Amino acid sequence: MSEQHKFSNGNCLNLDGKSVLVTGGTGSFGKKFIETVLDRYTPRRVIVFSRDELKQYEMALSLSTDKYPALRYFIGDVRDVDRLDMALRDVDVVVHAAALKQVPAAEYNPFECIQTNVIGAENVVRASLRNRVSKVIALSTDKAANPINLYGASKLASDKIFVAANNLSGRDGTSFSVVRYGNVMGSRGSVIPFFRKLIDENADSLPITDPEMTRFWITLQQGVDFVLSSLAMTRGGELFVPKIPSMKITELAQFMAPDLPHKVVGIRPGEKIHEVLITEDDARNTLDIGDRYIIYPEFSQHGKLNQQYGEAKAVPAGFRFASNINDDWLGGARLAAMISECGK
Repeated sequence: MSEQHKFSNGNCLNLDGKSVLVTGGTGSFGKKFIETVLDRYTPRRVIVFSRDELKQYEMALSLSTDKYPALRYFIGDVRDVDRLDMALRDVDVVVHAAALKQVPAAEYNPFECIQTNVIGAENVVRASLRNRVSKVIALSTDKAANPINLYGASKLASDKIFVAANNLSGRDGTSFSVVRYGNVMGSRGSVIPFFRKLIDENADSLPITDPEMTRFWITLQQGVDFVLSSLAMTRGGELFVPKIPSMKITELAQFMAPDLPHKVVGIRPGEKIHEVLITEDDARNTLDIGDRYIIYPEFSQHGKLNQQYGEAKAVPAGFRFASNINDDWLGGARLAAMISECGK
C-alpha cells in the first residue's frame, strides 16, 4: 500500500450511527480526524470539544454545521470535569487529543502542564466512566518513553491513567487504550512548516539543533488512520505503536533546500537527540502484530491479552524501537510524497 495511506486499508472501526467526541478537536490532529470521519462515515454526531472559540469559528468556516449536520462545536476545557460530563452524554467513542505540547512552555509553566495533561486525563476517564462511553483512545507521544522533560513525564502519567482506567470500568464497561507515535509531518509547530517559512523568506541557512539528530515521521492522515484502525482492535489497556520510518534532520533540510547551508544552533533544553517509542523495559510486554507493536498491560485481568491476537509474536529480549536504530529510513520518492501530503 502507498506510504500516504499505510494504515487505512486495515480493519477500521465503523462509526456509522455513532456519536464521537474529540478533545482538542480544533488542533492539527483533531481537525484531520474529524474531516476523515465525516468523509468516510455517517456518524450520528461528531463533537468538537476545545477551549478556543476563535479556532472553532475558523474551523466552522470550512466544516459548517449546515454542510455537516452531525457536527457540534462545544466550548470546554478538559480541566473542567463537569463540562466534560455534559459533553459526553450519549457519546460512544472519545478520542482524547487535547494537551499542552510545547516542551519549553511546559518547563516554564509546569503547573499548567500538569493541570491539562494529567488532571485533564483523569477528568476524561471519570466523565467517560460516568457516561458509559464505549471506547476511549488517547494520543500519546514518543516523549513519554523514558521522559527527560515535563511534557514527556506528564504524558507518561496520562498513559498510565488511561491504561489503569480499565481496572475501574468492569468487564462490559468503557474500554481505554493509548496510541503513541513520533513527529507528525505538517502539524503546527513541526519542522517542515518552519523550514518552508525560512525558505520562502529567502533565509541564508537552515538551523539544525544537532547534526546527528533523528526523528520518526508520520503524516497527519497516517496518524488518523492509525487511530481508527487501533480503535477497531482495542480490548482495553493496549498501547499501540505504529511501525514508521526514521530520517536525519540534516537529510530533511538537504532535501527541502539543497542549496542552503546548515547552521548548528544547539539542542533545546529537554530535547532528545533520538526518539524512542518502545524502551527495553517495555519490550517485556510488547507484541509485534505486523504493521504495529502493542505494549500490553501487566495487570491481572489482561494477563492473557498477548494470546488474543492471532499473528502476534513477542519481540526479542532487549528490543528497543528508536529512531536512530530503525530499519526503515525515509528518503527519495517516499519523502517527497509525505512532504507533498503535508502541503494539502
